[in-house]
Amino acid sequence: MTQPVPASRFHRKALASVAAVTLVATGALGTAFLPPSAPAFAQALPQTPITVPEHPPGSFAPVVNRVKPAVVSVKVTLRDDAADDDEGLSGRSVPPQLREFFRRFGEENAPQRPRNRGRAAQGSGFFVSADGYVVTNNHVVEKAKAVEVTLDDGRTLDAKLVGTDPKTDLALLKVTEGGTYPYVKLAQGAPQVGDWVVAIGNPFGLGGTVTAGIVSARGRDIGAGPYDDFLQIDAPINKGNSGGPTFNVAGEVVGVNTAIASPSGGNVGLAFAIPSETVQAVVDQLRTDGKVARGYLGLQIQPVTKDIAEGLGLDKPKGALVTSTQDGTPAAKAGLKSGDVVQLVNGEPVNDARELSRKIAAMKPGTKVEVTYLRGAKRVVATVELGTLPNDTKVAAREERGSRRGDAQPRLGLGLAPADAVGAGSEGVAVVSVDPDGPAAAKGIEAGDVILDVGGQPVSSVADVASRIRSAESDGRKAVLMRIRSDKGVRFVAIALQSRNG
Repeated sequence: MTQPVPASRFHRKALASVAAVTLVATGALGTAFLPPSAPAFAQALPQTPITVPEHPPGSFAPVVNRVKPAVVSVKVTLRDDAADDDEGLSGRSVPPQLREFFRRFGEENAPQRPRNRGRAAQGSGFFVSADGYVVTNNHVVEKAKAVEVTLDDGRTLDAKLVGTDPKTDLALLKVTEGGTYPYVKLAQGAPQVGDWVVAIGNPFGLGGTVTAGIVSARGRDIGAGPYDDFLQIDAPINKGNSGGPTFNVAGEVVGVNTAIASPSGGNVGLAFAIPSETVQAVVDQLRTDGKVARGYLGLQIQPVTKDIAEGLGLDKPKGALVTSTQDGTPAAKAGLKSGDVVQLVNGEPVNDARELSRKIAAMKPGTKVEVTYLRGAKRVVATVELGTLPNDTKVAAREERGSRRGDAQPRLGLGLAPADAVGAGSEGVAVVSVDPDGPAAAKGIEAGDVILDVGGQPVSSVADVASRIRSAESDGRKAVLMRIRSDKGVRFVAIALQSRNG
């Protein structure tokens, strides 16, 4: 996971808090803050017997000796235009999916451009076939003019770029010299938290470096891309390890090292790897087509928060809430519409919006899927034939802004007018003023926004809004759900309600 920060040494200004954490990617630099964990209280655990291995791993040497010949160092000569973009030291470029961190946290947290820029970058990779196909990270090779791989036996061979997938930060190379090469297999199943793993790569240009640790967590979303589903490992990973493999004790690749979290750019035991299932699916398509085509529903979605669940009358805040469907897309043709909550795909639960995106994107266009969604109190099942995700499509999974206020009142704290009366369009009710101390302001509603519907029903007048709120109160709802249009798009907002005497 070397490279959220390019494998070069770089020092950053201390952040205001010592708790600040830098997200580093294999061939680039990225900065992010990981959320603090909530305190937990000790609980009695079930007394399940634990089976102790007869021979715990005393040495990883047998595994390393078997797989190390398949691991390579990747050296990239950068294109001339690489200097015109965001670069880390030694010419390593910042992965596209991590540039948002710099915009989000300010230029003072971004890597400083060196005065004398190199024209080379280094990373890691590994053979996945005897005929010379090599897996690495996209951010290692995305600006490559030429690529070389150095084998464990010291040979350096030219390689060509077969294809890349920026959304998962994976790339596939092929050595141009014919021959039979040692290769490793991708694991078919996911590792368990606590399993031993071994990472091999090229940290700081020191090829053939072996480190070991355990799987610390699974399913990590670090904000690097729309389909984040990382393994977290504590095997020491540094800049230059990007694109290298992490093995289980059977010598199978369980992940591709891509990023580290660190206050300084060096290892602190928080590394992230792309899981083997994702790698297999992407590599298969890159090898066959040179690109990746993903399934596409044509939905804009957002998470179901606790407030939204209460506004919809749901028991738990699970599923993906549809904010809108795009005309002519598979979802629209299948009948899905704004306000539906997707709960299952092919019978498997959808816990949140991001999980729905990952599930659909993992399928090929043309695949028929069974989508189960909730509309009002009715569960509906639709069969949808997936389209192809457009290259410029951005996954719409917006987090609701603002925090829930315990003092929320039935009064929204809004000045309203019919949208058509104030030139805000032909549908909905426009927000013309906002009480900064009101519950609507706490949810991020601003003047200029347009309320399209309340409680699942369209509104066109102030009276409609008031009526829908009274209806939600009489139904015993704890929150009222609104669909809001703003210059940032369409989203749902749930505003908590209290009794008039509360």
